[in-house]
Amino acid sequence: MLKRGLIGAGGVGGGGSLPFAGPRGVFGGGNTSGNTIDYITIATTGNATDFGDLTVARSGLGATSDGSRGVFGGGNTSGSTIDYITIATTGDATDFGDLTLARYAPGATSDGSRGVFGGGANSGFSPVNTIDYITIATTGNASDFGDLTVARSGLGATSDGLRGVFGGGYTGSASNTIDYITIATTGNATDFGDLTVARSQLAATSDGLRGVFGGALGAANSVTNTIDYITIATTGDATDFGDLTLARYAPGATSDGSRGVFGGGANSGFSPVNTIDYITIATTGNASDFGDLTVARREVGAASGG
Repeated sequence: MLKRGLIGAGGVGGGGSLPFAGPRGVFGGGNTSGNTIDYITIATTGNATDFGDLTVARSGLGATSDGSRGVFGGGNTSGSTIDYITIATTGDATDFGDLTLARYAPGATSDGSRGVFGGGANSGFSPVNTIDYITIATTGNASDFGDLTVARSGLGATSDGLRGVFGGGYTGSASNTIDYITIATTGNATDFGDLTVARSQLAATSDGLRGVFGGALGAANSVTNTIDYITIATTGDATDFGDLTLARYAPGATSDGSRGVFGGGANSGFSPVNTIDYITIATTGNASDFGDLTVARREVGAASGG
């Protein structure tokens, strides 16, 4: 019998859902042109280990997984690129295909089979409302899914295995919008509610029931440590969860179905950090130190596998 759980994945925002909770989290890309992929065992603590390299060095990418294969899509260079890894092994990524629209800083999530990439900024740096989808177990180009309720980039995405949610982002200013889709179908997103604080460049993940959003740029480019949460199967505004150990924006987030981790980002001085924090998603409270990424970086994509 399948357990409906979520393994979050995140880019500049992003999360992903999986049918089984797995122990390894991976963080890919970052900074202005990084190709680094490294990994951790989520149930433990400690520093990350080198995994391999992306096919194209880039930051501002979305990442998600089907529990076995992790995919990374979009970014600031070759922004239509999707590549993939087998999370249980180590090694370099392989070309998967292309997004329907080249873009930077989308949010990505999945239902354990289909991956979706929502929003981002196009080559003219304008936010878009595009949602694409792929079947993660195959390779090939993405297809059109529908549109977000508001065009925005730098948003966080996660799911409960059925419903995908997209929170925050940049519309010309920081947004508090949360909207949702049913991942197995296609169509436009629907309003869910609002984050506790309007912000962009945030990361999201879930335990299969509760979605959490952490880190970000707020009003006037203020860097926040805010974590808030929603119950994904319902609608309504987010609630305060606690704080990250370090205020930062553009981390990557993922989970093993119980513990959520936030890796990397940039601090209030806008310098990349290697910090990894963790929380227990089913509770509330402040994050604790987990360890360090192999390379300090921001605008990271994160996923995990079972």
